[in-house]
Amino acid sequence: MDRSVVMSRSRLGPKLGLALTGATLAILALLLPSRAEAQFGFRGGPLGVARFAVGHMIGMSRLRHARMAVRGSRYRSAALRSQDPRGAERGQPANPYVLRAAMTAQAALSGWRGGRRPQGWWRHPDGSYGWVGPVFWPFAHDDLTTAIILGDATSLSLYGYGDIYAAIFAPYAATELAAYTTPQGRRGRRVPTAETVCDASDTGGLPVDRIAAIVQPNELQRTALDELATAWASARDTIRAACPTQVPATAMERLGLMRERIEAMIKATDAVAPSLAKFVDLLDDDQKAKLDSLAKDRRAALAAIQQKNPQTASACQADSDPRYDEKLQRQYEQLVQQQWPAAEIASILKLDDTGRARLDVLQDTTLRTMETLSACPSQAGPTPQARLTAAKARLETMLQAVNGVSDALDDFEADLSDEQKAGFEAMGPKRGA
Repeated sequence: MDRSVVMSRSRLGPKLGLALTGATLAILALLLPSRAEAQFGFRGGPLGVARFAVGHMIGMSRLRHARMAVRGSRYRSAALRSQDPRGAERGQPANPYVLRAAMTAQAALSGWRGGRRPQGWWRHPDGSYGWVGPVFWPFAHDDLTTAIILGDATSLSLYGYGDIYAAIFAPYAATELAAYTTPQGRRGRRVPTAETVCDASDTGGLPVDRIAAIVQPNELQRTALDELATAWASARDTIRAACPTQVPATAMERLGLMRERIEAMIKATDAVAPSLAKFVDLLDDDQKAKLDSLAKDRRAALAAIQQKNPQTASACQADSDPRYDEKLQRQYEQLVQQQWPAAEIASILKLDDTGRARLDVLQDTTLRTMETLSACPSQAGPTPQARLTAAKARLETMLQAVNGVSDALDDFEADLSDEQKAGFEAMGPKRGA
């Protein structure tokens, strides 16, 4: 690949650096909401308790304090200012999650209930969405880049129970999902296609220019860096190839799509690992320290945001407060009652004792993913290789969780009639109305 092409695709802005091409900005104009409410900050979940799911599904007082609602052009301006390099030069820290929240909010809601809802229940705590129509995990490649190179796994850690729950009880009706694959008519033009979402969300790539400027590579190191950039671009293509081309019509198909996307991300980490190790191993100790400064700059910028806006501090910091954990446990119990309509499902589907037992297993299996997929990101590793290993381990844990839920769902649906299956699929859109 031409070095200039690699460079142009992988340029990161100062401090937080989320690379944006001209095409992405054009798509951003399509995706940014004319009316939207965004909620962002650095949210997380407790160890052993579903802080992510609780805050995500039923709301928490700490989360409410972190709410920032901006409408119309003010929201658009806030999102674009967050990526304005001049802001960093003026010493004004920007929240790196504003733009992704802006891009996914309108895309996720444009086909849902006719785009009339300001927010959806399956929203991530940072204001973004893990499910955008039929697309699972927009920003997948960017999240890996941010976690591995910049040492910030916050967005990566937000994926978990809430997304699995949304796969089982889809918020979209069939016609709403269809709008993302074959948009038609006046309304259809306002609903971005799945391909558009996938292409627009992975905006960056390896920050070659910035890495080269920091480490000042010699000729051999530069060659290795170019090889790494090529592998990184290929990894992005692997993830994009897992973008859905058809609407997943059932919970089993949606879980299958989750599996495909996660497997593609794992394959991407395996693809870049050798080139990453080769490049880093060629650096001397001083160059390695300079490379690590990318992650240090990221942490410093995020800390500056939290210092300026204390309400955006991570809820993970409250793990040591037993009173807070007791409160979360009560909210967790409410979540189980409110979000799992087991009695309603059993009544509508007219389940027998065996069907009810299998439903209980499905519910318990899904709820256990709250603990295995805690939303508190682990401390960043000291090297890019260590952070890649950690990111892959997180993805493998999530893949295992999705597979476990898929098996439980398969068992539950094994003896259901077509009418019962249709009734089960209708539960999500009905409850989201």
